[in-house]
Amino acid sequence: MTVRISKSALKRRYKQEEEGAGELALLSDRDLRNLPVDEAVKEEVRRCRGLKGGARKRQIKYLARLMREGSVDEVFDFLARKKGSRLKDNVLHKEVERLRDIIVNEALAEQQRCLQAGETWGLDWRGGDIDDVLQRINPDEGELRRAVYNYVQNRGHNHFREIFRIIKSACERMEINEKMIHPANR
Repeated sequence: MTVRISKSALKRRYKQEEEGAGELALLSDRDLRNLPVDEAVKEEVRRCRGLKGGARKRQIKYLARLMREGSVDEVFDFLARKKGSRLKDNVLHKEVERLRDIIVNEALAEQQRCLQAGETWGLDWRGGDIDDVLQRINPDEGELRRAVYNYVQNRGHNHFREIFRIIKSACERMEINEKMIHPANR
């Protein structure tokens, strides 16, 4: 799936990473030792501690940039475990919204194409984006296609929320399976 990320979405992502860097700056030395990042990031966290105002903001932005070089997901997982941070949940929520919007936009375009060609548009419609999502997160295909079809037919908000729920549960299931397969990484 080759989807261009908008500037606004990129800015939101960077803002969340900066919030994570800000939370890292508040970690104790003991928690910092257990943080699953390289030593350069840990050193920048220590540098943030004594700073105030604009200098702190600049240092946190720099820390967020360093975090991006590694795995931001590991940092968010660590913060969620140790501090109850909601950043990981927010990232998941935005990703599910993005996937839902991609699928719905593709379905709407395909329906319009079928209407213009005089063809009937049904549950078995094909598209590259929905196929990529099905392969990537493995949701219940029939349930997802039915929800998308119902939404495109009547634009009901309940169907829009149902698409979100289906994708979110598949993403959560995929994340749980990853944790079971690679427990040492968590």
